[in-house]
Amino acid sequence: MNKNNLVLRASLTLFSIALLSFNSCKEEKKNEDKSAEETLAVEKVDPFFELSLAQWSIHRMINDDGVDPYSFAEKAKSWGFSGLEYVSQLYDKELKAANYSAEAMAAFVEKSNAAAEKHGLKNVLIMVDGQGDLATSDKAARKKAVENHYKWVDAAAAMGCHSIRVNLSGSDNPEEWVANSVDGLTGLATYAKDKNINILVENHGGLSSNAAKLAEVMEKVNMENCGTLPDFGNFCIKRNYADDGSWNCDEQYDIYKGVKELMPYAKAVSAKSHDFDEEGNETEIDYSRVLQIVKDAGYSGFIGVEYEGDGMGEEAGIMATKELLLKAAKDLN
Repeated sequence: MNKNNLVLRASLTLFSIALLSFNSCKEEKKNEDKSAEETLAVEKVDPFFELSLAQWSIHRMINDDGVDPYSFAEKAKSWGFSGLEYVSQLYDKELKAANYSAEAMAAFVEKSNAAAEKHGLKNVLIMVDGQGDLATSDKAARKKAVENHYKWVDAAAAMGCHSIRVNLSGSDNPEEWVANSVDGLTGLATYAKDKNINILVENHGGLSSNAAKLAEVMEKVNMENCGTLPDFGNFCIKRNYADDGSWNCDEQYDIYKGVKELMPYAKAVSAKSHDFDEEGNETEIDYSRVLQIVKDAGYSGFIGVEYEGDGMGEEAGIMATKELLLKAAKDLN
């Protein structure tokens, strides 16, 4: 074999080695990309719902540690959420001081919108508290409570939210409570209708945690923009309070029965959590079971993470709840 042939053969061998090495690296990169895509797919959750964060999950940070409530969007983004569920009372310090003036409410809207836009998150709803009892038997007080909510309907509309969440506190008499609730909700939903805002009732203690009664109210109101916000962990109807403010539940409505009864009217869902076992499961709520009920109802909106426990820090509790939701969703497929 002459010298030129040897050189040519050596060159071809080196080229083949280089080509194999290139293809091998290309395959490894492809596998890495595929792995990253699979990880991202898990993070995006089962497509039947999206993840939002209930601001109440950081109420201790805000109330006790002085965290700026307007950092909500930044924190939610860093924790992997795409939707924001505001809590009105966490802005009371500034809004009450201004007597909920139009200027103060406008500033709240402007700052919240700016933060949500900056971090690319969607404003989902506002949870409204402390604006009066919508189910009170005092007709004048009930009317005043309805009107007190108007400013929050307006704020929600200006923020691009789809709903405000209200409470149905008032009478403890079931028949009176139903009638009062129907009246209060009808008045508020009528105002909100032209603003394209839904009025949602959460099972939030008292008779509102009696899902059958709340479903009865929904049937009687019978308005497209009036619905429910089923909360996985708020089905205590009667509480027994101790002197230190702690409480035990004297009358508990069945969680799974309750969620199933409220889902036909649901326009939002709250994934409440308190404590977790060593496997990461909520100690009082079977997330797989309750999430199956939500899915079977055909729900496809946001599910809001709402950590309310004190066994771990709020960030850790939020992430534990989020991970549990992701796991439960994956197990349903």
